[in-house]
Amino acid sequence: MEPVLRVENLAITYETRRGDVKAVRGVSFEVMPGETYGVVGESGCGKSTLAFGVVRYLSPNARVDGGRILFWGENVLEMTEEQLRAIRGNKIAMVYQDPMSALNPSLRIGEQLTEVLVIHRGLKEREAYRRCLEMLEKVRMPDPEAMMERYPYQLSGGQQQRVLIAMALLTNPDLLIMDEPTTGLDVTIEAAVLDLIAELKREFDAAILYITHNLGVVARICDRVGVMYAGELVEEARVEEVFLNPLHPYTRGLLRCVPRLGLSKETSRLHPIPGQVPPLNALPPGCVFERRCSFAREECCLSRPELVEAAPGHAVRCFRWEEMAAMEEAPVEEKPLFVAVSDEGEPLLRVQGLKAYYLQEESALLRLIRRGKKRYVKAVDDVGFEVKPQNILGVVGESGCGKTTLAKCIAGLVAPSDGKIEFLGIDISKPVEHRDRDLLRELQMVFQNPDATLNPSHTVGQAIERPLRLFGTVPRSEIGREVRRLLRAVKLDESYIHRRPDQLSGGEKQRVAIARAFAGRPSLVLCDEPVSSLDVSVQAAILSLLLEFQQIYGTSMLFISHDLSVVRYLCDHIAVMYLGQFCEVGRSEDIFAPPYHPYTEALLSAVPIPDPRIEQRRIRLEGPVPSALHPPPGCHFHTRCPHKLGDICETTEPPRHDAGNGHFIWCHIPLEELRQRESVIHISG
Repeated sequence: MEPVLRVENLAITYETRRGDVKAVRGVSFEVMPGETYGVVGESGCGKSTLAFGVVRYLSPNARVDGGRILFWGENVLEMTEEQLRAIRGNKIAMVYQDPMSALNPSLRIGEQLTEVLVIHRGLKEREAYRRCLEMLEKVRMPDPEAMMERYPYQLSGGQQQRVLIAMALLTNPDLLIMDEPTTGLDVTIEAAVLDLIAELKREFDAAILYITHNLGVVARICDRVGVMYAGELVEEARVEEVFLNPLHPYTRGLLRCVPRLGLSKETSRLHPIPGQVPPLNALPPGCVFERRCSFAREECCLSRPELVEAAPGHAVRCFRWEEMAAMEEAPVEEKPLFVAVSDEGEPLLRVQGLKAYYLQEESALLRLIRRGKKRYVKAVDDVGFEVKPQNILGVVGESGCGKTTLAKCIAGLVAPSDGKIEFLGIDISKPVEHRDRDLLRELQMVFQNPDATLNPSHTVGQAIERPLRLFGTVPRSEIGREVRRLLRAVKLDESYIHRRPDQLSGGEKQRVAIARAFAGRPSLVLCDEPVSSLDVSVQAAILSLLLEFQQIYGTSMLFISHDLSVVRYLCDHIAVMYLGQFCEVGRSEDIFAPPYHPYTEALLSAVPIPDPRIEQRRIRLEGPVPSALHPPPGCHFHTRCPHKLGDICETTEPPRHDAGNGHFIWCHIPLEELRQRESVIHISG
């Protein structure tokens, strides 16, 4: 068969004041009809530049230095603007990472969808509208007619992404380019979108170029994979070969960064890749990965390896690939495993009957219609738990389930509506401004987005100094030394002291935020999705860093995430949250083996696992999470539960089953029946 897309020795450079940035260099690959080709690598490796280059969506300061991009045998680089308009959005469609940047906020969804068919297919408005409704049904959009009348801001993130996918598929394109389309989505929505991509690929026989840094997603949907580093392809093979027989040290490094769902900190270690991707305007003379590679030799410093065929269909760019093929596991510096912590002792944090209700703001007309009756969003609804000293409690669940509100209540950023919060034996059920300074020092928070918490006008040193001065952690004469010690603790050297946030990468900013949070040597740190948007290598470094603080300083943590693999590896106990309530609580190892709550079971089924040998029972939740403004009566999960028993689930709150060892499940299904369910995950072959 002729490939839909053939890229030959493509080179793309950006002209900047600091010199030429060689973002893509000598990249070649093919995508066949009905095939999904994945491109993986860290941020800054040129993946998105490659994707935009395929359709010549490049910025004005970009130039193509060489190579060809053949779409059905025609060179895209030689096409006129008129020819490009004929294929963009028609024969080649693109789905972006951020749907809000791709959808026009001032136009209804129906207008934006029908416009594609009117322009590219010349259909009448009525026929285009009908076709758009059919496509929204194909992407499983609830109530397509209502969705056509809404504006983008009235849709959830998952719904916006489905609209983009529907828009891309309206013209039945031959090539679909997807640039990190599921990065910001919940695990359940991500699973539904990936299922949708696989189904539509089979139906339309489209070729897909899938850009991502999520190795689990690659293992689930890709046929072949190209591993990209610093603008070059360093390895290319079928997905099974890349995961089970990687031949490049960088590929091995990426795989060793990822926490596996069945592994914990007591049985395995994550190994972050040291260093960073080199600046593309100052590349080393030899192999671009040499400075981060533990296998580098003198020849690696002096000359660049070529991409060679190590086996049929398996190419690698490395001088030592034959030695790599003979190695089962790359040698690493061994360190003691993180030891299991004790559940003994009085709780550090005790939460009882916590409720956090938000008053729903409404217009004067609606208040008049409702005769002044107030409505409340029940973000957290009667939650109770404990955190023991030196323990990490993970809280998982979909967006909108109340995880962040729970953390903000404990931090004093949101006033509880009811319930009691005790920390170090002191009632802290009051706003942060009314708390004693010593309590502020003992309880700190790390947020998801460090940009929102680091002052852009302050240097790194000033950011870390401030809590040291405020809390008097060390004598004033020792503050400078303590700042340097904290930077070393988060694996940053002294050169970072005078840098400002805009001079740091995302991972570096998060490390500074962690150093600042731990500057007061707190007893408890609240971590709200601190690694969700980071590359796998940076994520591994930060997870290892948090574990070191737990083991060395005895720090306890409340760790909020929707990534169950990360939570399983890091946390000692896990609470599964749904619509403001806990539906399952227990030790980490107990949560990941039957008996499961049906919601936990669905979450485990949806997690993308970076191993093509792993098979998961397919459980997909239908419909969106209900509104916390009107939570369903009875069991909150009954509207989406695949194992719903009947009327009892709709009318009666579920009982709490005690599965032993502090493992509790709130469900109407008898515990013995839950025990008999087969595991969601098993290894094939």
